[in-house]
Amino acid sequence: MARVKNGAVTKARHKKVLKQAKGYFGSKHRLYKTAKEQLMHSGQYAYRDRKQKKRDFRKLWITRINAACRENGISYSRFIEGLTKAGVEVNRKMLSEIAINDPKMFSEFVRVAKDGKEGKVSNKEVAKIKEVTVKSTGTKKEETKTSKSKEEQKDYSKMTVAELKEEAKKQGIENATTMKKAELLEALK
Repeated sequence: MARVKNGAVTKARHKKVLKQAKGYFGSKHRLYKTAKEQLMHSGQYAYRDRKQKKRDFRKLWITRINAACRENGISYSRFIEGLTKAGVEVNRKMLSEIAINDPKMFSEFVRVAKDGKEGKVSNKEVAKIKEVTVKSTGTKKEETKTSKSKEEQKDYSKMTVAELKEEAKKQGIENATTMKKAELLEALK
């Protein structure tokens, strides 16, 4: 039987592992055996921390909501209890964003939670809060879209001279064909 040499395959495998281990400290990015060992550990840490990240963010959101609740004279647990009794379904991420960006709206949530805890909440109030939250988040998205479109239109510095001349013709600037780039930029602005 013929002799089989697998040096090229081994070399390729080693290169692949060492490339993944690039940036590790000491021999962990130089020696194959330690690099492979570290990559296995890194994979385990990454898997574990993808789960841990979700817990950490939830803790952060709860902390922020709790701080905002304390400012409005209610504890976090009473606040959540009141919201569930009132039938308000807003997740903690959105509540924390509202607490940071719109304290008036958050105080409205606190009022609904207090009423819900006492059993005084009506479906109209809950519907009103849902409308306001949808509107407040919707307007922010629209504003960002319009600002992006304006920025895209006004970025003349990256355009070529030919493109600038076409843009000047569209805007009705005279003598656009004889102008230099700097003059075109100034005229368009």
